[in-house]
Amino acid sequence: MLKTPIGRLRVVGFIEGISYLLLLFIAMPLKYFADMPAPVTIVGGMHGFLFVLFLAAVAHVTFVHRWSIMKVLWAVIASFLPFGTFILDSQLKKES
Repeated sequence: MLKTPIGRLRVVGFIEGISYLLLLFIAMPLKYFADMPAPVTIVGGMHGFLFVLFLAAVAHVTFVHRWSIMKVLWAVIASFLPFGTFILDSQLKKES
């Protein structure tokens, strides 16, 4: 799976999606309801790094597979939506 640009995008997207869900549904509630800001700092930093990796993977796939601007836009929008990268993954699975 890690041998192709789309395979790498799928892996990074999956991990980035999990980090986003952890940030939204575990770290943020801990910060605002339990007055524990540390998880947001840790998970937020990891998510930020993974988000940058995701964008780099999208750029790599764009250049190798000559994606249209609409596909790139969808991939970026999917990264902002909870569970969006998992939907993107199901579509990428069909391409690979």
